[in-house]
Amino acid sequence: MSTWKSFEDIEAWQLARSFCQDIYNIMQYDGLKTDYALKDQINRSSGSIMDNIAEGFDRDGTKEFINFLSISKGSAGEARSQLHRIFDRKYIPNKEHQILSDKTHEIANKIGALIAYLKKSGYRGTKFK
Repeated sequence: MSTWKSFEDIEAWQLARSFCQDIYNIMQYDGLKTDYALKDQINRSSGSIMDNIAEGFDRDGTKEFINFLSISKGSAGEARSQLHRIFDRKYIPNKEHQILSDKTHEIANKIGALIAYLKKSGYRGTKFK
């Protein structure tokens, strides 16, 4: 954690931010545009990925950061599940569904690796200095 000056330096957060933009783009599609509940749900879960990374980082404690990273990873799974519903309702084509689903896997894997790194690092966070 000491190698990052802010959450914006974390690759998982950068990927999550890009994923949020991808989700915003599909929210403009005709079918999904009027499926308000599903559109709102995937907008919230995709935003939760990046927001929880940011909040956990800024708490300045490793245990809290790991907890928020775990929530973020769960939000990536939630967004992937919602993508399946979006695909099943024929709002996006198979290729786009696969690309977006793969992005959620990549983000979750990066978050998982970050959690593993933090657990092994022994770093406790800046609030304990």
